[in-house]
Amino acid sequence: MPVPGGQYQQSGPSCFDRMKMGFGIGFCVGLASGVIFGGFTGLRFGLRGKELITNVGKTMISGGGTFGTFMAIGTGIRC
Repeated sequence: MPVPGGQYQQSGPSCFDRMKMGFGIGFCVGLASGVIFGGFTGLRFGLRGKELITNVGKTMISGGGTFGTFMAIGTGIRC
């Protein structure tokens, strides 16, 4: 049985705060997958040094942004 709320009842995070958290978590997961996939792809194509780092960085940012956006949208739908 739920406890009735009083005048000073605490509330959870707002929907926008949950969407920001979803984006942050998705961005971190996308960064991690970008390191793995970008690193292996760059090594497979024979990239070394600065070229490899640039390729991995671009893959990380694009993967993080994409996955973070989808996680934020999914979290917004659940609010």
